[in-house]
Amino acid sequence: MTDANTMETENTYAFKSDLLKGKKGLVLGVANKRSIAWGIAQALANNGAQLAFAYQGDRLKEKVEELAATLEKKAPLYPCDVTNDGEIKSLFDNVARDFGSLDFLVHCIAFAKKEDLSGRAVDTSRDGFHTAMDISTYSLMALVKAAEPLMEKSGGGSVLALTYLGADKVIPFYNVMGVAKAGLESTIRYLAADLGKKNIRVNGISAGPISTLSARGIAHFTDMLEMHRSKAPLGRNVELHEIAHTGLFLLSPLASGITGEILYVDCGYRIMG
Repeated sequence: MTDANTMETENTYAFKSDLLKGKKGLVLGVANKRSIAWGIAQALANNGAQLAFAYQGDRLKEKVEELAATLEKKAPLYPCDVTNDGEIKSLFDNVARDFGSLDFLVHCIAFAKKEDLSGRAVDTSRDGFHTAMDISTYSLMALVKAAEPLMEKSGGGSVLALTYLGADKVIPFYNVMGVAKAGLESTIRYLAADLGKKNIRVNGISAGPISTLSARGIAHFTDMLEMHRSKAPLGRNVELHEIAHTGLFLLSPLASGITGEILYVDCGYRIMG
């Protein structure tokens, strides 16, 4: 029997507690209601967290505003292009002004040029490689560095980033994004080692394929979903709320002894030969 308190309805997360009451966090990467970033944000907000959001460009501003308005607590919004150090500084100046300190950071940012997500990995252009690594990998390092002083004011903090199996295994058409995600996973470990003494934890979720705006840019993505469904021990694709609740766990005091780890939320797909 399913506990009624943990049942998920479409676009809502009914599980609620005061687990993160008084905690303040910044979420980057919300694009629409199907974004993993938005799923995590809902889970965090429903468990007491005060959130702020960063968005890139006016095209996304309206959508993020619309979603943030549905939360119980008012969530400030800030523009930020993560390839611009000046904008990152402005982002955290604004967070410092509005929040004073920061307890967690959610990094759900990745990008590669469409032409580099088809054909052969060896054909990736130098510019395409730089773009994917800058946005998908280096941005985590830059954002965590800027967040560090605000987390110190809280007595510590937690950072969560999203990765994928393509960091470890060759996934057709994932190409340079797999290289970037491998770099991201290594970055997670090095940041965890650097910041552990300040009680700042850094972890990643390697989520199974899920139909998001960015995922649909990968060639033959529907084939990837079907392959996952057919081989995963649970016989299905992962659901958004499952990733979101794992994010809630890793960002909460329940995971206080976990850092530098990549937690797979993929219905067991990774274990199969």
